[in-house]
Amino acid sequence: MAEPLLRVLARMRGLILDDQVLVRAVASGRQRGAEAREGARWKRVELRYVDLKAGRHLQVTAYDETQAHTSNHALGNDARDAVDDLLDLPFAHWNVETTTQTHQVRVTKRLEAMVHTVDRAEEVAAERDHDRDKPRLLAEDDPVLLALGISDAQGRVKPTRQAKYHQVEEFLRLLDASVTEAIDKGHLRRPTAQEPLRVVDLGCGNAYLTFAAHRFLSGVRGLPVVMTGVDVKEQSRAHNTGVARELGIDAEFVVGTIAGAVLAEPPDVVLALHACDTATDEALARALEWGAALVLAAPCCHHDVAAQLRRNPTPAPYSLLTRHGILRERFADTLTDALRASILRLQGYRVDVVEFVGSEHTPRNTLLRATRTGSVVKGGGVRKEYDDLVATWHVTPKLAELLEPADA
Repeated sequence: MAEPLLRVLARMRGLILDDQVLVRAVASGRQRGAEAREGARWKRVELRYVDLKAGRHLQVTAYDETQAHTSNHALGNDARDAVDDLLDLPFAHWNVETTTQTHQVRVTKRLEAMVHTVDRAEEVAAERDHDRDKPRLLAEDDPVLLALGISDAQGRVKPTRQAKYHQVEEFLRLLDASVTEAIDKGHLRRPTAQEPLRVVDLGCGNAYLTFAAHRFLSGVRGLPVVMTGVDVKEQSRAHNTGVARELGIDAEFVVGTIAGAVLAEPPDVVLALHACDTATDEALARALEWGAALVLAAPCCHHDVAAQLRRNPTPAPYSLLTRHGILRERFADTLTDALRASILRLQGYRVDVVEFVGSEHTPRNTLLRATRTGSVVKGGGVRKEYDDLVATWHVTPKLAELLEPADA
């Protein structure tokens, strides 16, 4: 049942300002129709208490499009002012965790609040170490990480799997922010038990991200989710089905190519992580065919455009970009993803190209994030930029070939 928003925020304020009970509070998303104003650039804010040499402080970590900004506020007026400033911003979601309960607050389009409160099975203790890593979206001892072999039997991430764990964590942060923003802006429907969020992972392999995404969206975010993984290997299907059965996860795994995968219903969200070369183009083409509301694709190698650059003369005055093999390969990566992003824009998507994990964890750390707006571009500057780019470099993107009937 909806409650007055100000009353609910006042209740959450009391919990957040209680340094004895607050474990963590997270604000995210944007209220529909909210006007941009000072501070509205924050995509997500996390609050918790830390013990410093100067005493206990409220730590606020605010995330914009590219990085995190951390500030510490002494108990009393400083902390109260910081909390009041944040509560005044038009966040669509508040998640307030205390030692005994979890409170999920969603702001409706009528600016009322829907509150879901869950009692913890047992009281927990809040961590106050100011040097700890950023809050984990999946704890190291999460059953999914144990089943996937990322963590050991003691619930600790294995030294040899640290890079994979960081990839999973950072991908989930992007997925969380992307799903929240798409729902808040009306580009992605709000899932219900009757109409759950349909997510497909194309080229899922051993399904690390498939299982992690399902666990986070359903177990942490509390969203009804139907997950499907597609891979060309029967061995992967059998393995992943067994893991899903062990975890009690309602996920389906099918054998098939990305281009030929058959799904019972079109997905809302398409994932394609490290699909090699033109397999990424096939995944993007399928997403467009299905009219997916949200697409997250992390390309792997880019051999197709690189081969075209080797065959064709380099236009003046850019010969230095392709004279050396390593520079030519890196330029091919950039050119390929720029063309992919342009094609998606032409097909009615808003596109961001971001780094989803540090290069120390994987060199293939570029991610294309596309949200369907429905505004297909038929001409104008976007079309001219694309046409000029392919004409200048004498290349034909694989994604354009796959979409030829749709006038890519």
